[in-house]
Amino acid sequence: MNQKTSNFGYSDGNVDTNRSDNPSLEMIVRDRFSRRQTMLGGLRASALALFGTTILAACDDETVRAAAPVVSAGQSATTTAGQLVTLQGTADASAVSSGWTQDGGPQVELVGDGDTVTFVAPGVAEATEFSFVFSGTNSDHVSANATTKVTVEPAVLGFAAVAKNLDDIVTVPAGYSVTVMTRLGDPLAAGVSTYANDGSDSNFAQRIGDHGDALHFFGLGMDGARDESNSTRGLLVQNHENLNIQYLHPNGPTTTGTGARPAAEVVKEIEAHGVSVTEYLDGGDRSWSYVQDSAFNRRITPMTPMDLHGPVSGSNLMVTAYSNAGTKARGTINNCANGHTGWGTGLTCEENWAGYFLRSGDDAQRTAKELTALGRYGVSSSSGNYGWSSVESNDDMFRKWDARATAASAAADYRNEPNQYGWVVELDPYDPSAAPRKRTALGRMGHEGAWLGKLVAGQKVAVYMGDDSRGEYLYKFVSDESWDDADADATDRLAVGDKYLDAGTLYAAHFNADGSGEWLPLVYGEVPDLPDYAFADQADVLVHARLAADAAGATPMDRPEWTAVNPESGEVYLTLTNSNSSYRPLDGTDAANPRHYGAVKGSSTSYGNANGHIIRLAESGEDTAATSFEWDIFLFGADSVDADPMNVNISGLDATNDFSSPDGLWFSRSQNPAGQGTPLLWIQTDDGALTDRTNNQMLAALPGSVGDGGPKTITNVGASGTATQSTVVGAGATDAMLKRFLTGPLECELTGVDTTPDGRTIFVGIQHPGENGEPDAPSSNWPQSQGGTASGRPRSAVIAITKDDGGIIGL
Repeated sequence: MNQKTSNFGYSDGNVDTNRSDNPSLEMIVRDRFSRRQTMLGGLRASALALFGTTILAACDDETVRAAAPVVSAGQSATTTAGQLVTLQGTADASAVSSGWTQDGGPQVELVGDGDTVTFVAPGVAEATEFSFVFSGTNSDHVSANATTKVTVEPAVLGFAAVAKNLDDIVTVPAGYSVTVMTRLGDPLAAGVSTYANDGSDSNFAQRIGDHGDALHFFGLGMDGARDESNSTRGLLVQNHENLNIQYLHPNGPTTTGTGARPAAEVVKEIEAHGVSVTEYLDGGDRSWSYVQDSAFNRRITPMTPMDLHGPVSGSNLMVTAYSNAGTKARGTINNCANGHTGWGTGLTCEENWAGYFLRSGDDAQRTAKELTALGRYGVSSSSGNYGWSSVESNDDMFRKWDARATAASAAADYRNEPNQYGWVVELDPYDPSAAPRKRTALGRMGHEGAWLGKLVAGQKVAVYMGDDSRGEYLYKFVSDESWDDADADATDRLAVGDKYLDAGTLYAAHFNADGSGEWLPLVYGEVPDLPDYAFADQADVLVHARLAADAAGATPMDRPEWTAVNPESGEVYLTLTNSNSSYRPLDGTDAANPRHYGAVKGSSTSYGNANGHIIRLAESGEDTAATSFEWDIFLFGADSVDADPMNVNISGLDATNDFSSPDGLWFSRSQNPAGQGTPLLWIQTDDGALTDRTNNQMLAALPGSVGDGGPKTITNVGASGTATQSTVVGAGATDAMLKRFLTGPLECELTGVDTTPDGRTIFVGIQHPGENGEPDAPSSNWPQSQGGTASGRPRSAVIAITKDDGGIIGL
């Protein structure tokens, strides 16, 4: 996440080989019959198409005995996952009734009755045959049957790649449309004014926050109860990570004559962080809007009361003037990536929280052990992000950001307030009255995300987490309790979280050079002490998980960010955004972080791993509680124009799919064909290396599996020489496997992605467009520019993307 700073600024602690653009048969047929579309079961489909939406026409009459009607079920056909299939039978005039039944293959839902029915081809891992019978019956109750077969092949990327561009709009493939949804400042309660977008607005406790990041759509029934199969009404839960502070005030942030920040400005800035819960509604035909006065709408800010759960609750390390018992917390901040559970709750993750605190100047009041811990987490600022603690007030809203030891004990000041951040927070979006819970068993770090492994009855629940900073680690939490399918439908959802997220073992990953790896337990008594830090108990290990992972011998990674889990195979994917030579020099590579090269941007060259990569792992025995795994590198980011094809562009990217700095990562839901068989993987970028050629982007991929490639030796190049590095790589990229799906507006980051359960709407977060501009000279006008207006301050926002034919996104 890149952010401009100021004096009171912010710092981050079958294979298709035809690559032409010639139209396919599917495209020609789709265009030919586009004017004859009809609505079938809520899905807009062509009634006379061959492959994209397959009609089995009556071509060869199949005659039965004379007394029976003459019926035909049409030709057999082949299609791909996610496509609408139309079955059309015919019966002669003697038939008084007719209809379709399925008699072979995995069960599908037939929509319609009589001679014509439809179904959506499900996701499959290999070509699968489905058999259907068309029957006609005459007035004497004599019937005749005819059979047709439909072969469904695995999913294909069903769109033309978007070209790289520097336009100030969200660009999507032909056949798709964009709707701008909730934007910075949009009101979330009745009576809250429309956002003026001139810096004059306040009351962000009831408005959409800034820097929208990870998001998830929680289905909501028309009766107001949880319904995670509903694709027309839901609660959009979104993180609000940070600020474009220059646009939040009339003329940017100010200070008073004494150098302090004005309280009103700081209140606005604090409240613009956190999380929002917003009701979204489909008015019909995927015409989405949000409900301003919904009773479910909610803001969770850095001041929202929360409970501390797990082994750290009650520890002396958590004692503050707010909670002398160390059992309560207040607020969440710098919420970046996310997760969701199998029992209907959301997980929000605190990433670059350390920089918000004023801390320097009290070394004499700190123990040597405290100073080691504070330094390891970067709690060392002389002002804190945005200078919040400088407000001349005794209000705890401002005092809590002063983390200096100023009183006689921790119970009288906020020296331990930084220990209350860096956690995974669980919230129940369906219950606005429920206090969120910080799950301390998952460890304290710069959490980028927390993604649950595949839930299997009788197996432990696993949560995979990246710690987003150069040289940090990949973690896994494994619950003590084994998953019980009955818990998926529990009504006390946070209590289920207590069961699976409050007791278990935290691990850090060690990657071996041969493509194997181990999970190292971070358990008091098993983790050795460091020369300058001795662990006191398990709470100490969890509060200082980075130090514990150091001691255990975990593998430092190139900014481990989002994790994602393949819903079919359970394989785990992790984005490694980038690194540089100052952290990882030419002789500092390893098998899991193998590249060092010169990346060219304009007239400058920077050495390191500027473009990043995506690593993946498969747990031994497909067991979430395994302590060993196999791994390879799925994709390497690269510039397809300038990069060495042997040692940098190792994945063989081209102009349709080259990318840099992978960040967001998400697999399509298993509730629809895009997440079945061969699930679709979405990749989002937060790039600074290729932004002179293209805005940040989102790509769609159909990945294989760990082991589909092999060993590779890379010759790395540095400013002073060369060196070799062995690694393990996956199969290379092809047009059939990886394509650019969208590009964002100027200076944005792509953050957050989810679909409705049916896969026909995808929600995407656009963060900090125009981040380098000024109030009187914004460097982007998005989202106004999406509608053709090239004026106004930029705003982070969520977009809804739909397929014009109503089909499954991406297929």
